[in-house]
Amino acid sequence: MIAPAEIVERLARVDCCALSDALDRLRIKGAVTHLPQRSGAGRIAGIAVTFRVAPGDPPPGPARHLGTTAIEASDSLSIIVVEQRSGVEAGCWGGLLTRGAINRGVVGVVADGPVRDIDEARELGFPIFTNKTTSFTARGRVVDQGTNIDVSIGDLTVSPGDYIVADNSAVIVVKPADVERVLAAAEDIAAREAAMIKSIEAGIPISEVMGGNYEHMLTEPMK
Repeated sequence: MIAPAEIVERLARVDCCALSDALDRLRIKGAVTHLPQRSGAGRIAGIAVTFRVAPGDPPPGPARHLGTTAIEASDSLSIIVVEQRSGVEAGCWGGLLTRGAINRGVVGVVADGPVRDIDEARELGFPIFTNKTTSFTARGRVVDQGTNIDVSIGDLTVSPGDYIVADNSAVIVVKPADVERVLAAAEDIAAREAAMIKSIEAGIPISEVMGGNYEHMLTEPMK
């Protein structure tokens, strides 16, 4: 059993295209391709803390602003994953939440739904991946429907504790039960591609480099 911190560290070294290829090799669904990086720079990897935003009544108990419970449940391995697919244009994340997340050591945010104050996140260098930005406040429009529950991004369900990797190609979601074999396959694919890069740089014709070995990368693990 590999410790979660070590898994996150290794995932962070593998780009999302290699991880997507690994998922294809293993016939596992886990890539979302329409959540571009809007702030911060570079790949992020971590463990999902989730919350959902929608119109209606908040859960029972003292009133809390959306996202604050998720931030307080997070640590330096956490990526906060937000579902705001209500159809109401209202921010599910904003500048004060970004500052609270930075203070907590949160790695970044992945949001399926509108995010506001994106310029502030850019100034702070905080990574946010989202399909929409807005100026509209959540106040009077949507509320936090629950933290660390299953949420949807794209056509995937993200559960708290899932592993998340995001870069400018995709957001990858890997279940804990699958992560070791997905990681091993992705590292194998990345190693093969690194060897191919060396061959190209050595002057070997690209048609030779990207021949049978490349075509079989998804079916034949490196021996």
